[in-house]
Amino acid sequence: MAGVKATKLYSPQLLGLAAGLANYPLSNASQFPGEARSRTCGSSIELAVDCREDGSVERIGMQVTACAIGQASAAIMAADVQGRSAADIITKTREIEQWLSGEGNLPIWPGFDALAPALEHPARHGALMLVWKAASNALSSR
Repeated sequence: MAGVKATKLYSPQLLGLAAGLANYPLSNASQFPGEARSRTCGSSIELAVDCREDGSVERIGMQVTACAIGQASAAIMAADVQGRSAADIITKTREIEQWLSGEGNLPIWPGFDALAPALEHPARHGALMLVWKAASNALSSR
């Protein structure tokens, strides 16, 4: 389309976020494990969450085997998940699913705007959702 500039999917910002996963190593000693796999691309995640007495997230660790979109999504979530409740994560997961289906606005979460170009790439939606689904599953088991 003439006059329309496509937004670059793998921006330097997004690739930098993906590199941040090293700050969230997976621990098998955590309270609540979770995992997810994308049927679309085969990406996967294993994660574990520890919660405080009030049920809010204290720590998250993960091992991500995904494209840069999946890795960046995981890093974005992990960077701001501390102190969030299970209900917060489950609600945000639904908001992201609605946004990806074209039925909602870009979700509000620190750094999430870096993932906005992925909306135009349905093949990347499964990888983007991995961390949100795995964390929702882990926290719903508590």
